[in-house]
Amino acid sequence: MGCEDRSGFPGLPLPVMADATAAPSVTSPLRRQPRQARSQERVRRILAAAEELFVAGGVGSTTTTNAIAARAGVPIGSLYQFFPDKGAILRSLAQLYAEQLHELLTAFFDRGDGRTLSLEASITAAVALTDRFLRDHPGYPAIFLDVQSATPELLAIEEEADVRLINHWSGLIALKASAEGSHLNAEEGHLIAYVLVKTVGHLLWLAATQEQGRRERLVAECGDLAIAYLRRRLTAACSPHQLCQALDP
Repeated sequence: MGCEDRSGFPGLPLPVMADATAAPSVTSPLRRQPRQARSQERVRRILAAAEELFVAGGVGSTTTTNAIAARAGVPIGSLYQFFPDKGAILRSLAQLYAEQLHELLTAFFDRGDGRTLSLEASITAAVALTDRFLRDHPGYPAIFLDVQSATPELLAIEEEADVRLINHWSGLIALKASAEGSHLNAEEGHLIAYVLVKTVGHLLWLAATQEQGRRERLVAECGDLAIAYLRRRLTAACSPHQLCQALDP
């Protein structure tokens, strides 16, 4: 019986990272790229099946390529046409999650509410948006929390995703700081963004492992922690001749 389409990949983007400015560089784990619509649909079904099995049973030895192929309703030979092993499926899913989160936050930071909301509201919304993505894509934490630390390829994918997030946060912080009369140079803005991404990111991964009520409290704490940190940094950088309006008590 093939898997129903309950995945986050209705129109499959190929598992490659498109941003050449991000580092380190991560290449596609696919053995060959699916060119025809039927091949793309088959790869999408394989990834959707893998996502369901990884969430249900983890990524250990019980989730085999044979089990994934059976869940997807495709012959095992078809799976191996595109994926040399289970690790390639894991990396493909990880790249897709990272790319989808990047697109979501790009829309928020560059084209959406992130540019118009207050500093505090922007942080709260970005944290909530990221947590919602992790809730909607449970395979993301299932993969990374299980095998990330032992898999260099997954670590590279996550590091590349962090580079993108840091660049987004750095730009947002510079924009908000300028509007509020604070003066941050590029190095300071990047350092603040680095601290935020690494700290908030780890807390959100931790929150993803908790029961619902505790998870919601941890997510709220993430936002409060980030806001308090930024208030302190931007107050210190505020011009003595100007008021940081958004930081007034």
